[in-house]
Amino acid sequence: MPLPHVTADLPGTGGALRTVDDDFRVDEVPAYAPAGQGDHVFVWIEKRGLTTPAAVDALARAVSVKSRDVGWAGMKDRHALTRQWLSLPPPVTPERAAAVSIPGLTVLEAHRHPHKLRTGHLRGNRFVLRVRGVGDADAAARRARAILTALAEAPGAPNWYGEQRFGRAGDNADAGKRLVLGLDGGGGGGGRRPARGADRHRRLLVSAFQSELFNEWLRRRLADGLYRRVIAGDILQKRRSGGIFGTDDPTVDQARVVSGEIAVTGPMFGHAMRAPAPGSLAAEREAEILAWAGVALDDFRRVGALAEGTRRPLAVELDDVAVAVAADVVGAVDVSFTLPSGAYATTVMREVMKTDAPAADDAPAAEGDDQPEASEGPSSWTS
Repeated sequence: MPLPHVTADLPGTGGALRTVDDDFRVDEVPAYAPAGQGDHVFVWIEKRGLTTPAAVDALARAVSVKSRDVGWAGMKDRHALTRQWLSLPPPVTPERAAAVSIPGLTVLEAHRHPHKLRTGHLRGNRFVLRVRGVGDADAAARRARAILTALAEAPGAPNWYGEQRFGRAGDNADAGKRLVLGLDGGGGGGGRRPARGADRHRRLLVSAFQSELFNEWLRRRLADGLYRRVIAGDILQKRRSGGIFGTDDPTVDQARVVSGEIAVTGPMFGHAMRAPAPGSLAAEREAEILAWAGVALDDFRRVGALAEGTRRPLAVELDDVAVAVAADVVGAVDVSFTLPSGAYATTVMREVMKTDAPAADDAPAAEGDDQPEASEGPSSWTS
């Protein structure tokens, strides 16, 4: 089902995103800097034309370690110029890592650290995105600024899952649903099984189903005029600490949403997910989503740890927003912003361009970190 635009009253830039890989630049914002001492080695890499797992495999071969012992915080696109941190296990040294030469991958820095880098240990991603073919670039830049200004207001940009979450053939969510219902082993993914094994494949499929249900919850919230409102039973999240709590007074918490202090969260359904208070309006709305999908909350127990469930913010904050007319290309603008971990830049660009910005064709999380809902948050990061 097509996703609506929050800024539908503002004209978009049009144009095309990701005409060439270098039009889509992503820099990971780490949760912490390498300590400079320890048995592991953190490497800051730049890659082009490689998925994160492919980069990990190539780097592991180059330094003679097993791929499973290489750590990363989040997945990054293949069709982009991306920079991110990876960790290498002993006995790799910073000197050995810095000397690596791999097509499409450059080690920019190498520093020691006490432990392996873990999934979710990042604060977000910084994007610099070029939109080509916009015609009058000055007019397009003005439109982009107006839209991003609107999205920067509380509660922020809609936290949709992008289409890349659902696989090249678009059938991952259906396959995940079959797993949850115990109907079969789940195919999906366009017939391709990731090299990291069946468990990861199953996790991606189940996560795609959870993501589809979240998108439907968010779509209905928008349609019913509840995008910027707190309702009885809502589960809320503190923006800075990540703490989760249920609203006791929607009127009081409404002011905190408007100020940007807290965010309404939606369901990533699972058997251990924190749910709204029984009988509340929020609980009724989440039950309607399960009924729409033809599943029950208990069905998620069939896949165990693959679908424990969590909460996802309804909207995300945009930071460091900037728009500029491209200096070296006629009819192009450069849009830049920072998003928190797990958010999709292409969903922001849907609003900016009003053309449904295309996703990468083969990355489970174009642009960011698609670890299916890692449970780590700021309170669990350690350095």
